[in-house]
Amino acid sequence: MSIADRVRVKNVSVLSDRHYRLEEVEFDYRRGNGEWQTMKREVFDRGHAAALLAYNVASRSVVLTRQFRLPPYRAGHDDFMIEAAAGMLDDETPENRIRAEAEEEIGYRLHDVRKVFEAFMSPGSVTEKLHFFVAEYEAAMRVGDGGGLAHEGEDIEVLKLPIDQALAMISDGRIVDAKTIMLLQYAALHIFR
Repeated sequence: MSIADRVRVKNVSVLSDRHYRLEEVEFDYRRGNGEWQTMKREVFDRGHAAALLAYNVASRSVVLTRQFRLPPYRAGHDDFMIEAAAGMLDDETPENRIRAEAEEEIGYRLHDVRKVFEAFMSPGSVTEKLHFFVAEYEAAMRVGDGGGLAHEGEDIEVLKLPIDQALAMISDGRIVDAKTIMLLQYAALHIFR
Protein backbone atom coordinates (compact mmCIF):
# COMPACT_ATOMS: atom_id res chain seq x y z
CA MET A 1 0.00 0.00 0.00
CA SER A 2 1.28 3.44 -0.93
CA ILE A 3 1.16 6.31 1.56
CA ALA A 4 -1.14 8.02 -0.97
CA ASP A 5 -3.70 5.27 -0.21
CA ARG A 6 -3.68 6.34 3.45
CA VAL A 7 -3.92 10.15 3.08
CA ARG A 8 -6.84 12.24 1.78
CA VAL A 9 -6.22 15.99 1.85
CA LYS A 10 -9.48 17.79 2.60
CA ASN A 11 -8.45 21.45 2.82
CA VAL A 12 -5.33 23.60 2.52
CA SER A 13 -5.33 27.12 3.97
CA VAL A 14 -2.42 29.47 3.32
CA LEU A 15 -1.48 31.16 6.61
CA SER A 16 1.49 33.08 5.24
CA ASP A 17 3.13 33.39 1.82
CA ARG A 18 5.84 35.96 2.37
CA HIS A 19 9.45 34.80 2.25
CA TYR A 20 8.35 31.19 2.76
CA ARG A 21 4.94 29.51 2.68
CA LEU A 22 3.06 28.34 5.76
CA GLU A 23 -0.07 26.22 5.24
CA GLU A 24 -2.60 24.59 7.51
CA VAL A 25 -3.57 21.23 6.03
CA GLU A 26 -6.66 19.32 7.08
CA PHE A 27 -6.52 15.67 6.05
CA ASP A 28 -7.85 12.21 6.75
CA TYR A 29 -5.24 9.60 7.63
CA ARG A 30 -5.85 5.85 7.70
CA ARG A 31 -4.18 4.53 10.82
CA GLY A 32 -2.36 1.20 11.04
CA ASN A 33 -5.53 -0.47 12.35
CA GLY A 34 -7.52 0.70 9.27
CA GLU A 35 -9.51 3.45 11.01
CA TRP A 36 -9.62 6.92 9.43
CA GLN A 37 -8.70 9.91 11.58
CA THR A 38 -9.11 13.59 10.65
CA MET A 39 -6.14 15.80 11.55
CA LYS A 40 -4.82 19.32 10.99
CA ARG A 41 -1.14 20.16 10.69
CA GLU A 42 0.81 23.27 9.82
CA VAL A 43 3.34 22.73 7.03
CA PHE A 44 6.22 25.16 6.53
CA ASP A 45 7.50 25.10 2.93
CA ARG A 46 10.85 26.83 2.62
CA GLY A 47 12.21 24.86 -0.34
CA HIS A 48 15.19 22.52 -0.38
CA ALA A 49 18.81 23.29 0.47
CA ALA A 50 22.38 22.00 0.32
CA ALA A 51 25.19 21.92 2.89
CA LEU A 52 28.90 21.24 2.50
CA LEU A 53 31.81 20.35 4.73
CA ALA A 54 35.13 21.47 3.26
CA TYR A 55 37.99 19.39 4.66
CA ASN A 56 41.73 18.85 4.24
CA VAL A 57 43.08 15.42 5.12
CA ALA A 58 46.76 16.46 5.30
CA SER A 59 46.12 19.24 7.83
CA ARG A 60 43.21 17.33 9.47
CA SER A 61 41.12 20.48 9.25
CA VAL A 62 37.64 21.62 8.26
CA VAL A 63 36.25 24.99 7.20
CA LEU A 64 33.10 26.19 8.95
CA THR A 65 31.25 29.47 9.30
CA ARG A 66 30.12 31.54 12.27
CA GLN A 67 27.15 33.86 11.98
CA PHE A 68 24.11 35.29 13.73
CA ARG A 69 20.85 33.36 13.33
CA LEU A 70 17.62 34.94 14.55
CA PRO A 71 15.56 31.74 15.19
CA PRO A 72 18.13 30.18 17.60
CA TYR A 73 18.49 33.55 19.32
CA ARG A 74 14.70 33.75 19.73
CA ALA A 75 14.81 30.22 21.19
CA GLY A 76 17.32 31.33 23.85
CA HIS A 77 20.66 30.53 22.17
CA ASP A 78 22.80 33.54 23.11
CA ASP A 79 25.71 32.95 20.75
CA PHE A 80 26.62 32.89 17.08
CA MET A 81 25.96 29.65 15.20
CA ILE A 82 28.90 27.63 13.94
CA GLU A 83 27.84 25.88 10.75
CA ALA A 84 28.88 24.16 7.56
CA ALA A 85 28.46 26.28 4.42
CA ALA A 86 24.88 25.97 3.20
CA GLY A 87 22.13 27.62 1.23
CA MET A 88 18.72 27.29 -0.35
CA LEU A 89 18.64 25.71 -3.83
CA ASP A 90 16.68 28.60 -5.40
CA ASP A 91 15.78 26.59 -8.55
CA GLU A 92 19.38 25.40 -8.99
CA THR A 93 20.76 21.86 -8.81
CA PRO A 94 22.12 20.93 -5.37
CA GLU A 95 25.68 20.58 -6.69
CA ASN A 96 25.70 23.91 -8.53
CA ARG A 97 24.14 25.69 -5.57
CA ILE A 98 26.61 24.30 -3.04
CA ARG A 99 29.58 25.23 -5.25
CA ALA A 100 28.29 28.82 -5.36
CA GLU A 101 27.63 28.83 -1.60
CA ALA A 102 31.19 27.61 -0.92
CA GLU A 103 32.62 30.56 -2.85
CA GLU A 104 30.22 33.07 -1.26
CA GLU A 105 30.49 31.85 2.33
CA ILE A 106 33.97 30.35 2.77
CA GLY A 107 35.85 31.73 -0.25
CA TYR A 108 36.86 28.42 -1.87
CA ARG A 109 36.27 27.23 -5.44
CA LEU A 110 36.09 23.51 -4.77
CA HIS A 111 36.79 20.87 -7.43
CA ASP A 112 35.55 17.43 -6.40
CA VAL A 113 32.28 18.11 -4.60
CA ARG A 114 30.74 14.78 -3.54
CA LYS A 115 27.19 14.21 -2.37
CA VAL A 116 27.09 11.87 0.63
CA PHE A 117 23.40 11.77 1.64
CA GLU A 118 20.06 13.60 1.85
CA ALA A 119 17.83 14.15 4.88
CA PHE A 120 14.60 15.83 5.90
CA MET A 121 15.71 18.07 8.77
CA SER A 122 12.41 18.53 10.61
CA PRO A 123 9.84 16.23 8.96
CA GLY A 124 7.12 16.93 11.52
CA SER A 125 6.52 20.43 10.18
CA VAL A 126 9.01 21.47 7.46
CA THR A 127 9.14 20.27 3.83
CA GLU A 128 12.86 21.05 3.42
CA LYS A 129 15.16 18.26 2.22
CA LEU A 130 18.85 18.97 2.70
CA HIS A 131 21.48 17.63 0.28
CA PHE A 132 24.78 16.96 2.10
CA PHE A 133 28.14 17.33 0.36
CA VAL A 134 31.82 17.04 1.24
CA ALA A 135 34.83 18.36 -0.69
CA GLU A 136 38.53 18.51 -0.03
CA TYR A 137 40.01 21.99 -0.11
CA GLU A 138 43.56 23.19 -0.69
CA ALA A 139 45.05 26.66 -0.18
CA ALA A 140 45.27 27.17 -3.97
CA MET A 141 41.46 26.87 -4.20
CA ARG A 142 40.95 30.05 -2.18
CA VAL A 143 39.41 32.64 -4.52
CA GLY A 144 38.08 35.15 -1.99
CA ASP A 145 37.53 36.00 1.63
CA GLY A 146 34.09 34.43 1.87
CA GLY A 147 31.78 36.09 4.36
CA GLY A 148 28.55 35.76 2.39
CA LEU A 149 26.56 38.37 0.53
CA ALA A 150 25.95 41.60 2.42
CA HIS A 151 22.84 42.43 0.36
CA GLU A 152 21.31 39.18 1.67
CA GLY A 153 22.10 40.22 5.24
CA GLU A 154 24.98 37.75 5.57
CA ASP A 155 27.85 38.65 7.91
CA ILE A 156 29.81 35.41 8.03
CA GLU A 157 33.12 34.69 9.72
CA VAL A 158 35.17 31.86 8.18
CA LEU A 159 36.68 29.36 10.64
CA LYS A 160 39.41 26.84 9.83
CA LEU A 161 39.47 24.28 12.63
CA PRO A 162 41.24 21.00 13.37
CA ILE A 163 38.71 18.17 13.00
CA ASP A 164 39.32 17.05 16.60
CA GLN A 165 38.51 20.53 17.88
CA ALA A 166 35.35 20.73 15.75
CA LEU A 167 34.18 17.37 17.10
CA ALA A 168 34.91 18.50 20.67
CA MET A 169 32.81 21.61 20.00
CA ILE A 170 29.80 19.33 19.50
CA SER A 171 30.34 17.74 22.91
CA ASP A 172 30.81 21.03 24.75
CA GLY A 173 27.82 22.71 23.08
CA ARG A 174 29.59 25.27 20.89
CA ILE A 175 28.32 23.51 17.73
CA VAL A 176 24.56 22.95 17.97
CA ASP A 177 23.57 23.07 14.30
CA ALA A 178 22.18 19.70 13.15
CA LYS A 179 23.50 19.76 9.58
CA THR A 180 26.99 20.60 10.81
CA ILE A 181 26.92 17.87 13.45
CA MET A 182 25.82 15.36 10.81
CA LEU A 183 28.61 16.36 8.41
CA LEU A 184 31.28 16.36 11.13
CA GLN A 185 30.16 12.90 12.27
CA TYR A 186 30.27 11.73 8.65
CA ALA A 187 33.82 13.09 8.36
CA ALA A 188 34.88 11.37 11.59
CA LEU A 189 33.54 8.03 10.33
CA HIS A 190 34.55 8.18 6.67
CA ILE A 191 37.27 10.79 6.08
CA PHE A 192 39.42 11.27 9.18
CA ARG A 193 39.57 7.65 10.36
